[in-house]
Amino acid sequence: MAPRQGKVFKLAWPLKTIIQRSAFLALISLAIALLFIGKANIGVVEKMRTSATDFLAPILATISEPVDAFHKGVARVQKFTSLIEENERLREENARLLKWQAAGRTLEQENENFRQLLNALSDPLVLPITARVVGDAGGPFVRTLLLNSGRRDGVRVGQAVVAPLGLVGRIADVGERSARVLLLTDLNSRIPVVMEKSRHKGILIGDNSSMPLLDFLPTNAKVAPGDRVVTSGDGGMLPAGRPIGFVSSISDRGIRVQAFADWTRLEYVSVLRYDLPGMSSPDMNPGDLGESRLDAK
Repeated sequence: MAPRQGKVFKLAWPLKTIIQRSAFLALISLAIALLFIGKANIGVVEKMRTSATDFLAPILATISEPVDAFHKGVARVQKFTSLIEENERLREENARLLKWQAAGRTLEQENENFRQLLNALSDPLVLPITARVVGDAGGPFVRTLLLNSGRRDGVRVGQAVVAPLGLVGRIADVGERSARVLLLTDLNSRIPVVMEKSRHKGILIGDNSSMPLLDFLPTNAKVAPGDRVVTSGDGGMLPAGRPIGFVSSISDRGIRVQAFADWTRLEYVSVLRYDLPGMSSPDMNPGDLGESRLDAK
């Protein structure tokens, strides 16, 4: 079997060589013939070229479609990548702008709070000390706020503390760098007040409820819901005319006043240095303030 395969291989090898050489010579001969034909008869060559073009045009068009689609796909991918990068850049820029917007709104709100405080402190006799509320130093039975200003800033016991909308309370304790505010609603709070419309005087008494009690009014005083209540300035402890709130309800249990100030949302307050002869000394007991007001009444 093997000798026979060897003989076939020996016969096929010269035949293959002859075919390759013949094909090469045939192509050369064809090229020369076409050259002579083109020289002799240009019209025939043009017809052949036109026929070849007509034959190959649909084939080339069919082949070019996937090529064009591929190029379009590459262009879309590049555009999509560019859009992703642009989108990421815009996200980062938007995040930076949102931070600046938040900072701007915070500064705008603080600026507005300071403007309101300045408008509320137009009395030339009042020297305000701006302080920040840093916490609630009270307990279940105490209504107080903690400020970040103290004795070194000029804060003294008994001074009034106001917010943009009205009176918050008074200073009860003072440290070197902090102070505690006794709110109007605290059980120990006693504030001399006057009805803004009728000018009847009384005492605003805290009882640890959300609305303090208005008491010690004259027997002939006429009070109606909505009447505004302001400080009277009696005893020289507080400046007169500072808004406090309005009469919320009248019942057998007494007259309740809704304060203008919302001390649950306070950020900045002003401590009023109202240095008149009746102002308490730094060593005065906070409990004596209420008693002095009652005695003045």
